[in-house]
Order: sequence, then C-alpha cells, then structure tokens
Amino acid sequence: MTYKDQLNRLLDFDDTPKRIISLVPSQTELLVDLGLESLIVGITKFCVHPQNLRQKKTIVGGTKQVNLDKIKDLNPDVILCNKEENTKEMILELEHIAPVHISDIFNLEDALELINMYGDLFSTEEKAIEIIQNIKAARYDFSEYITDESKLKVAYFIWKSPWMVAAKNTFIDTMLKLNNFQNYFEHLERYPEVELNEMNKNIDVIMLSSEPYPFKEDHVKQLEFEFPKAKIVLVDGEYFSWYGSRLKHAFAYFKTLHQDL
Repeated sequence: MTYKDQLNRLLDFDDTPKRIISLVPSQTELLVDLGLESLIVGITKFCVHPQNLRQKKTIVGGTKQVNLDKIKDLNPDVILCNKEENTKEMILELEHIAPVHISDIFNLEDALELINMYGDLFSTEEKAIEIIQNIKAARYDFSEYITDESKLKVAYFIWKSPWMVAAKNTFIDTMLKLNNFQNYFEHLERYPEVELNEMNKNIDVIMLSSEPYPFKEDHVKQLEFEFPKAKIVLVDGEYFSWYGSRLKHAFAYFKTLHQDL
C-alpha cells in the first residue's frame, strides 16, 4: 500500500502500521483521539496530552533531538514527524529506521487533511471523519459568533530574551485571522525576533502564549508598563498552535477569549 505525506513523499507499507512513534505532541493527541493509543510505542517528553500517556509509553527524546538507538529498539512501523517541529537532519536519520510520515501545516485545511490522512493510513476512517465534522461544526458556530466584531490589532508573543512573535505563514497567524484579529506582524515571516521599542504604542492587544515560552503574570505587568494603551493577556498556546484533534475545543476557548477582550 502506498500513501502520501503532506510533502507529497510516497511511503510504502505491506500492511496497516501497528507500531507508531510520534515526535509531535499535537499529533500524538490526535492518534489517541483516533483510538490508536494501544499502537503508540514511542513519544516525546513534550507529548503532554493525554496527561498519563508519558507514564505508559517510551519517551524517545524531544522534538529536536531523539535517542536513535531507543527508537530502533522499539521497532516502529512508522514514525510521525512535522516539517517545522522536527529537524531535517533528524528526519534523515529516522528514515534509516522506518518510513517517516511528515506533516506540513499552515492553515485549517492542512490540519483537516492530516486528520484524513491518518484515518486512511491507520484504518480509522470513520473516527477521522467524525473529528473533522466536529471541528468544522465548531468553526462554523464560531464564525457566526464573531461576524460583526471589528478587527483588533494583535501581537502574539511566543518567546522572551529575545522577544519573538508569530508572523505570517504560520498556523498561529491562521488562528488569529479566524478570530478576526489583525496580526500586527503580518508583514514579517514566520517567527521573527522583535524589539519592543520599535512597536506601535497604539496596538490593541498583546497576547503572551503559554508555550513554547511559559509567560506568567510578571511578564504581563512588564508589558503593561511598556504598552499602557494595550490589553495584555495570557493565552493558552495549545489552542493557537496545536493542529490536531484539540481543534475540536479551540473555538469554544476562543469565545471565552473574545468575552474577556
């Protein structure tokens, strides 16, 4: 059987893969929601959902570095990666061990395509369709909810020292647009470093993500001093950057966020 990943690479399997290693947290959660938890043999230390999974499965490293010998010993049928979260060098090494399926996510359509791909690859088509339908229904309900809202100019921070933000051509930027926000840094690419003193003081909202940098209330107070006219909020980064089955719950979270703003 031949399948494509999201880079249009062809992967051949004699049978449905039964031993899965996932090196992307959001994709690990998706596997569980597809009913495939028993087939997962290896995950990363960042695969925090569901909460008890790391106590049950072998941790093979992080998203940028893994223990290749540990992965070999697990004898995987397939290794699930992401173009952005995993390094090219690591993926080249992993391909010597097992077929590597690579996701490449920029928008909601890409996310839904990946869910469909996993449903096909792991023979869980019905569950994949159910998850996709739930996400689409939540997205539609949310679009009705925010129809008449004016666009707020938003800066979304992902890191400190140096300060880094989400700009265009990112999944986070797509989520901001679905919220009818205007990304203050939409003229820049990916995840640039920025200087606070070069930002417009009339910006409407500054969002401090819970990941990858764990922003806290102290950082809110610091930026309130720097940007007295802006609303500074801590946001759950998983709902803006996790593109798997967590999207089922993201739009309900976005509703509460709009209420707070």
